[in-house]
Amino acid sequence: MPSAPTSSSHWCVLDMSHLRCRWSPVTAVFCPISHWLARIPVLRHQCRSNHTVWRSQPQSMTATAQLEPTPKVLEAWRAAQAVCFDVDSTFCEDESIDEIAVFLGVGDQVAALTASAMGGAVLFQDALAARLNLMALSQQKLDEFLKVHPARISKGIPELVKKLQSSGKAVFLVSGGFRQLIHPIAETLGIPVSNVYANQLLFKEDGSYAGFDPEEFTSRSGGKAAAIREIKARYGYQRIVMVGDGATDLEARQPDAASIFIGYGGVVERPNIAAQADWYVYSIQPLTEAL
Repeated sequence: MPSAPTSSSHWCVLDMSHLRCRWSPVTAVFCPISHWLARIPVLRHQCRSNHTVWRSQPQSMTATAQLEPTPKVLEAWRAAQAVCFDVDSTFCEDESIDEIAVFLGVGDQVAALTASAMGGAVLFQDALAARLNLMALSQQKLDEFLKVHPARISKGIPELVKKLQSSGKAVFLVSGGFRQLIHPIAETLGIPVSNVYANQLLFKEDGSYAGFDPEEFTSRSGGKAAAIREIKARYGYQRIVMVGDGATDLEARQPDAASIFIGYGGVVERPNIAAQADWYVYSIQPLTEAL
């Protein structure tokens, strides 16, 4: 085991007992084992900044997280009229834009921008534009990707969705991801596509990348809160819960938007998000059991 690094060193430690990878924030150079990590699903496909820690079980870094719901939070969860889920790294096990980037051969560069966006370091709209411009995704390449990369729905999600719907609670997918990928997922689980709030990729007549629709709520920072306000206004809901893993999900917790925010660390843990969540879980099962 290497000695503790100095403040000027560049380091990466892989602790296989907890499937954890970290790297020093003093450099933008990626961990040299990043491509090897792509073979370990729980770790994703690269080491990123110290804002993100991959693990299968909670560690001491989450000592400040609310790992058990308070009576008030439990009441809010059970009384919710609707539940809004983030999709990437929450509803699904993958981070779709990162997976597409790997498919296109620009995985490391795009993953760094994703980590910054989800950790709250940059405005989401700026990170989204930078990632998509770098990828230059065409309609043809997107179709190829969809054929060979079916969505990996997180364990326990189908059961939770079924229980929520049978209890009369509406389920919405509110994501910074793309409608082209999310609509099929929603249809598979019986969620109306009208309950999807996500980004729309735009293509030219020849199929080349033309941008994304800036009018979509989730194309910008604060967009998930805006989407939930729209949901409340349209359907008359008063009590909505947001479930997700990143800064854009945390932002949805507003007096006039989501009543509470439940953080999910089953795929990626972001300690700064875990510390601010009303309830933080590492699997979907506790949410189902608490209903």
